[in-house]
Amino acid sequence: MSPAKADATRRRLLDAATADFAAHGVAGARVDRISAAAGVNKAQLYAYFGDKLALFDAVFRAHADAVVDAVPFTADDLPGYAVGLYDASVRRPELVRLVTWARLEGVTTENRGIHTPAGAAKLRAIGEAQRDGLVVASVDPQDALALVISMALTWSSAGLSGATAEDAPPAEHERRRRALAEVVSRAFAV
Repeated sequence: MSPAKADATRRRLLDAATADFAAHGVAGARVDRISAAAGVNKAQLYAYFGDKLALFDAVFRAHADAVVDAVPFTADDLPGYAVGLYDASVRRPELVRLVTWARLEGVTTENRGIHTPAGAAKLRAIGEAQRDGLVVASVDPQDALALVISMALTWSSAGLSGATAEDAPPAEHERRRRALAEVVSRAFAV
C-alpha cells in the first residue's frame, strides 16, 4: 500500500473511531462498527493500532494535540487562554466527550494537559509570570492551569452547568466569554 493510501486509511479509521468513541465510550465502542464505518476490515484496524485501547489513545492524542495547538497560550493572558479553550470546546465537543468517557471508564491516557512538552512550557510560563508579579503567586502553577482549564470547560459536556452548542445564540457565547475572562482575570491577576 502506498504511503498516501495508508495515511488515508489511517485517517478514515481515526475519524470513524472518534465518532464511535465519542458516542459510546471506550467500553461501548465496537471495532466491527469502526472498521465498517472506515471501509476497512478489522485486520487492518489491528495492523494500524494494535488494539481498541491503542486506537482510543491515538484518537485522544490527535484531538488533544489539535486543541493544544489551536489555542495560543501566554501566562500574562490567562483570561484570553480560557476564552480560547471555551471556543475550542464549543467547536470540538468530541474531545470533551472523549475525556469524560476515559475518566468514567478508568482508561488511562497520557496527561495531555501538563505532562507534555507543551504543558511543561505552560507551567514554566505561569511560574515566570508569578515571579514577574503578573499572576498571583499564592497558587501553584499546576493548580492555576487546572483551574483555568476547568473554568473554560464549565459549559462543556463535562461541566455541571449544561453543555452549550456551537449554534447557540451568539449573545450567549459572548456573555459566557465575558464572564469567563472576568473571573479568570480576578482569580489570577495581581
